[in-house]
Amino acid sequence: MRRLSLAAAAIAAVGVAPLLLTPFQVTLANNIGIAALVTLGLVLLTGIAGLTSFGQAAFVGIGAYAAAYLATVVELPPALAWLGGSPWGGLALGLALALAVAVVLGAVTFRLAGHYLPLGTIAWGLAIAFLFGTADSLGGYTGLSGIPVLSLFGVRFDSGGRLLWLIWAVLLAALLVTANLLDSRQGRAIRALKGGQLMARSMGIDVVRAKMAAFLIAAAFAAIAGWLYAYTQRFVSPAPFSLGAGIEYLFMALIGGAASIWGAVVGAAVFILSKEWLQDLLPHLAGRTGNFEAVVFGLLVIVLMQHMPDGIASAVRRAARRARRPRPPSPAAGDTAAPLPMRAKPRPGEVILDARGITRRFGGLLANDDVSLSVRAGEVLAVIGPNGAGKSTLFNQLSGVDRPTAGTIVFRGQLAAGSSPRAMARHGLARTFQHVRLLPELTVLENAAIGAHLRGRKGLVAAMLRLDRREEAQLLAEARRQLARVGLAARCDDRAGSLPLGQQRLLEIARAVAADPCLLLLDEPAAGLRFEEKQELAGLIDRLRCDGMAVLLVEHDMDFVMGLADRVFVMDFGREIAHGRPADVQADPAVLEAYLGADA
Repeated sequence: MRRLSLAAAAIAAVGVAPLLLTPFQVTLANNIGIAALVTLGLVLLTGIAGLTSFGQAAFVGIGAYAAAYLATVVELPPALAWLGGSPWGGLALGLALALAVAVVLGAVTFRLAGHYLPLGTIAWGLAIAFLFGTADSLGGYTGLSGIPVLSLFGVRFDSGGRLLWLIWAVLLAALLVTANLLDSRQGRAIRALKGGQLMARSMGIDVVRAKMAAFLIAAAFAAIAGWLYAYTQRFVSPAPFSLGAGIEYLFMALIGGAASIWGAVVGAAVFILSKEWLQDLLPHLAGRTGNFEAVVFGLLVIVLMQHMPDGIASAVRRAARRARRPRPPSPAAGDTAAPLPMRAKPRPGEVILDARGITRRFGGLLANDDVSLSVRAGEVLAVIGPNGAGKSTLFNQLSGVDRPTAGTIVFRGQLAAGSSPRAMARHGLARTFQHVRLLPELTVLENAAIGAHLRGRKGLVAAMLRLDRREEAQLLAEARRQLARVGLAARCDDRAGSLPLGQQRLLEIARAVAADPCLLLLDEPAAGLRFEEKQELAGLIDRLRCDGMAVLLVEHDMDFVMGLADRVFVMDFGREIAHGRPADVQADPAVLEAYLGADA
């Protein structure tokens, strides 16, 4: 209902704007709308997915030059002759070229870590801007002029007011589909990238595909903005599509709020209006002309990063939230949705995971030396040992994060050594992390729903057009059920970052269990918890065991483990030193000496 009210208000404002604004103000509004569309792609790519790009202006140039070329060149190559003079042809060509470039660049950089993407976008942004200026067919540095008036469906957009309606209609549509996307399974997959790729892969998310989706949508928005720019200016030249322009779009995202879709509009408006004002004011103050506004914007971004790190839009939203009366929790409408299909449960006592002879070398360091263990359905197996015993290395190999140097891992009857975390998740393994990995700005419910990612099937287009509502209701209902299971039902609408550590660990378990696993790996789940929180956690793990789930946990807290585990596996210096029932292990002289520091 709130979204419909906002949409109605925005449509009404756009409808009356040309009647109330001066021609100059209409021109500014058109420039703001185009810039906001470009910045919206950056918000999705950089602020939400966590992928920094300096090349967004180059995608705008691709869309603009495609439209200008088809609209002005008299004799086109035979393959493009049917598109000549068609604005729709220019739009289609610009989108096709922008998406093709994005696919090539993404394929090269997305599988690499670190700063390869931003460095790559700088490099190809410079290259494409240079191409625009040196290609004779594109008019060189002189550019292409004589672009005719845009005509769509028999309507001529020959005035600033009519162009305002078109530009802002496109922008509002882009805002709507982006909001729809982020409120979906596919949107949560993109958001999960910012929480770390290991977490995302462990939840079954195809990280490369999620990155590519964000990159392609950002490129498409920029290309459409370029098409609108070409028909608004009726002239294109290389300067507006340079690396400097790409940095300006990043400024807009930072000023408005890099993680807020409305921040794209706020940032574009603040930047363009301020730039216009500063270009008039600063030369009078300095006594000479120059690009002094760049210095001011640099200082503005520094101040904003200190006092409003999330941008203006986010700060306003937080202030409005504080001013409002606390709202009651949203109704659990999804609880009436049909349950998601569940995987076949293993038989009680069935061996879920069997690892034999696991050896892992890092150069001359032997982290795991011929380790063998198995986990059965309906039991809790605890792996303990002093720091440096090799527990985390073993845990990473069992969960698919690392590959054994030697040995075999059989998971549910299939060889799994070297399988990816995503493949292990698909076959029924879920895990938590030693250091909690949540998305603090998302709600508790949204974080839990990430765990059910592999249990949905709807794609990007269905999400953007809101055709996934039935499946989305099922996913959210499953997330609510698991939150109720861990005692967090009352916190569904709270931000995950507001929870105390103990409840954050419970949320991680709810997220993992939402995947419907048959094996749950818990990495030091009791670390940092108070006594009461440990008791609550132990009760939860015991309930999961009673439901037939196999649980393997790595833990330091001896008291916690001994009162919970069915079997205990003790490691020291990468090797097994004891294995058996808690009471037997607790009395083992080797354990007393290695783990407790006692003298055997």
